[in-house]
Amino acid sequence: MSAFRTLGVIGAGQMGAGIAQVAAACGLNTLLKDSTYDAALAGLARIQKQLQRAVEKGRMSEDTRIETLNRIHVCTDLEEFKAVDIAIEAVPEDEALKKQVLKQLEQVLRRRAIIASNTSSISITRLGSAAQFPSRVVGMHFMQPVPVMQLVELIRGHSTSPEVFNATKELAERMGKTVSCSEDYPGFLTNRILVPMINEAFHALHQGVGTREDIDMSMKLGMNHPMGPLTLADFIGLDTCLAILRVLEEGLGPKYMPCPLLVKYVDAGWLGRKSGRGVYEYGTRK
Repeated sequence: MSAFRTLGVIGAGQMGAGIAQVAAACGLNTLLKDSTYDAALAGLARIQKQLQRAVEKGRMSEDTRIETLNRIHVCTDLEEFKAVDIAIEAVPEDEALKKQVLKQLEQVLRRRAIIASNTSSISITRLGSAAQFPSRVVGMHFMQPVPVMQLVELIRGHSTSPEVFNATKELAERMGKTVSCSEDYPGFLTNRILVPMINEAFHALHQGVGTREDIDMSMKLGMNHPMGPLTLADFIGLDTCLAILRVLEEGLGPKYMPCPLLVKYVDAGWLGRKSGRGVYEYGTRK
């Protein structure tokens, strides 16, 4: 099961494109699927830009860049996933959507293929319940930006088999990642700690405790964080932060209720860097 040759990613956004990039870079033939060909090509363009930047900074040779790109194929038809050894869904943080994707994958994947979810907060046990064979469903939560961040968080659902979990761990390590293992609780480890901090930063902004710049500077210089919580929220996507908080609130109680200011920003379409406006302004829409 661990002899992976081909990997498929569903969702060609920032996260999905990043997963496809690191998969191709470690020698895997990689399929990158989105609902439209334009969206899939946009994901490939993100990868091309990242690889070109790596060449310009001397971190990658031109030959390696070309070899990596040649391993990536974009598509819109899930039938092309018939030959993959593992499929990773990286669609938006919506439980119903993710369950739908898992059901569709089971219709085309080989019986021994692994289905991994890149969910950042939703129960793997609940997602696996949508599958006919939940033993092959596992949580594989990458950090953003995927090519840079070293961690992959693995989550074992109630029915995830040891063979699937161990094979997925080996794959993450092959990708050059360090693995942390979390039990299947809302938010897992990383986001149960991180996102409440972001929410508290929004409360501080909402209540006028400090400006956005002072809040971020306090955590950067006072706590030695590489970026402030509000800048990080914009980078993650305010809609994603809100979705994670909804999961935490539902599963763990009202202490995780989202700040009204965060809800207002998302309602206004201020989603962060990807929309051109969040806590900060980023000019034209990316």
